[in-house]
Amino acid sequence: MRSKGSRPLGALMAALALVGGLLTAAASPAAARPEPAPARGTAQADASTWKNVRVDGGGFVPGIVFNRKEKNLAYARTDIGGAYRWDQSGKRWVPLLDSLDWDHWGWTGVVSLASDSVDPDKVYVAAGTYTNSWDPGNGAILRSSNRGATWQSTTLPFKLGGNMPGRGMGERLAVDPHKNSVLYLGAPSGNGLWRSTDSGVTWSKVTSFPNPGTYVQDASDTSGYLSDNQGVVWVTFDERTGSSGSATKTVYVGVADKNNTVYRSTDAGATWSRVAGQPTGYLSHKGVLDTENGYLYLTTSDKGGPYDGEKGQVWRYATATGEWKNISPMTDADTYFGYSGLTVDRQKPGTLMVTGYSSWWPDTQIFRSTDSGATWTRAWDFTSYPNRSFRYTQDVSSVPWLTFGANPSPPEVTPKLGWMTEALEIDPFDSRRMMYGTGATVYGTENLANWDTGGTITITPMVKGLEETAVNDLASPPTGAPLLSALGDIGGFRHTDLDAVPARMYTSPTFTTTTSLDYAETNANTVVRVGNNDSAPRIAFSTDNGAKWFQGSEPAGVTGGGTVAAAADGSGFVWAPEGTSAVYHTTGFGSSWSASSGIPAGAVVESDRKNPKTFYGFKAGTFYISTDGGATFTARPSSGLPADGPVRFKALPGAEGDIWLAGGSTAGAYGLWHSTDSGATFTKLSGVQQADTIGFGKAAPGASYQALYTSAKIGGVRGIFRSTDAGASWTRINDDAHQWGWTGAAITGDPRVYGRVYVATNGRGILRGDAS
Repeated sequence: MRSKGSRPLGALMAALALVGGLLTAAASPAAARPEPAPARGTAQADASTWKNVRVDGGGFVPGIVFNRKEKNLAYARTDIGGAYRWDQSGKRWVPLLDSLDWDHWGWTGVVSLASDSVDPDKVYVAAGTYTNSWDPGNGAILRSSNRGATWQSTTLPFKLGGNMPGRGMGERLAVDPHKNSVLYLGAPSGNGLWRSTDSGVTWSKVTSFPNPGTYVQDASDTSGYLSDNQGVVWVTFDERTGSSGSATKTVYVGVADKNNTVYRSTDAGATWSRVAGQPTGYLSHKGVLDTENGYLYLTTSDKGGPYDGEKGQVWRYATATGEWKNISPMTDADTYFGYSGLTVDRQKPGTLMVTGYSSWWPDTQIFRSTDSGATWTRAWDFTSYPNRSFRYTQDVSSVPWLTFGANPSPPEVTPKLGWMTEALEIDPFDSRRMMYGTGATVYGTENLANWDTGGTITITPMVKGLEETAVNDLASPPTGAPLLSALGDIGGFRHTDLDAVPARMYTSPTFTTTTSLDYAETNANTVVRVGNNDSAPRIAFSTDNGAKWFQGSEPAGVTGGGTVAAAADGSGFVWAPEGTSAVYHTTGFGSSWSASSGIPAGAVVESDRKNPKTFYGFKAGTFYISTDGGATFTARPSSGLPADGPVRFKALPGAEGDIWLAGGSTAGAYGLWHSTDSGATFTKLSGVQQADTIGFGKAAPGASYQALYTSAKIGGVRGIFRSTDAGASWTRINDDAHQWGWTGAAITGDPRVYGRVYVATNGRGILRGDAS
């Protein structure tokens, strides 16, 4: 998912050595600063109690890291949703980067993570979401001496790409196992190899390192996303070549270069050379050393991943003799995927496992060898096509939506073993436990030993606490389920129990991403959602509050969901889809659509929550109204509304023509506006400097007006705010420990519970706040 809504972190720094700032659970990742006093008309902060609306997973987990010194200390990194630490007692993941603020949303993308094997309290994160213009800020190294409870930061003179192509390779960040003040970082974009000698506080480029990488996925991509040089991609120490307190002498480094993919230093990084005899024609996604047997293993692919890869090989390098050996589990002729996931069993030298990360059909593949790669067994095999035999059973009862509501024909099964399986780790202290990441969850087993004895291993989700959905829209109806969600990648859910994982995602039809949803205010059983799909349908309706769905027709030319609005009584709908030249309206459930007049294509559309004939729209500074069910719209003469930047608006339930509009950009108008005359006039709230979302919830005790909620900057402070007096004053209800980066997509209060609010994040799922 592409995040939005952030300001630049600052100009590129010229110096090679960089000084760190402060990031703690109670402060922003920038240098510590006093909190400004609230502006006039703004109340003091009153923090709510926060926790996730449970989904469990929902996004790509490209890295899992076990500490080599302390049992049960493990971390997971995500591409847009921060980092997590494993809590063994609760069998759950604990989020570590919730303190990241609005201005540093890019640091929620984690391209690499390193756990210190000398001092297990120390952990490091290489943070940054995009290397192109989508992320205006530079990357950073975040460092913690208390396992991620608090952080300090060093901003780098270049960007990092936690959500860029190649993000499953690694780990790019590594701590010297003998002298833990020394760290290395493999950088993208031609920036080479970097080193710190003071525990990550300052960093310098390793000028002697000869190759910053050459591989780009698509050099013709003008956005800079696919055309970025994927760079230096992993660092591995040979711990046999050092002693406590002295820098490890032999270091291996992987580079995204098909002709020169492995380099080595034997003098603690002073000089480097290409390892002789190495395989060519492939990129080494990972390099892991079995120190007991002296073997360096490589998993390779013809592409950088995580989506692409048609060929690959697995190689073994004998460090003592210099011999390279192709130990691929399958012949080149039979291989239709690349290899990436790679782990060795530290308790059983010679045992290793690899994944075919890009084997999308019929499923991913996991391979295991107990003789250093001489022979292999597989997680599944074909018997007589299309039938398969399985070395595992899979139980997803704890996260039942992982079946994706599918009912495939053999050889496919549901749930799938996975896809994008670039993270794979055997617990270094327990040969029975293995975890691996997929594009939607973390799976694992605790009876891995059964693999070698002819039995089956049991694979279950090990993802509780790790919430990684990108949230596009939220709705909390007055009756029925307390929450309906529109999510990226996994569509969304009807949340009947906020503390339980939903049984299934939206199906019939299933969207890859839901972009917008709405319910009829006076008939909450009527729900509509729109979203992205490779082909029609891209709109769906429900008459039972989102429990069951049926597809609608769509106008010609639709390419994406856009926004949708339901009439207050459910009698009709207005849809502004992507790819068409118009906004459309319909009566009934979309059996046919007619173009609306007077409103431009791509407008944001909403409905009046009392008058079923009234709909509203907004685009590029102009507000529009329809009083005939969306057939015709009229532009309002209002001035001063944002002409650029994203804008979101909503009409107050139960009050005709009462509209709140939030949005804009720092380059122009930005803030919160209110209209009580159906958009004929708008008044800007003077105390709100910036606002990006607006939502309504149950009125406070004794109050006549519904509670307002917004993600905004008020009184000079960015946060989540509530007003109980129609915007006259505001209370910040989150705190510096709970900021979650970018929260600009959606917000809604609960109409049934005062003080309850649901906040959309871009990678940390749905946050639920309850008044203390």
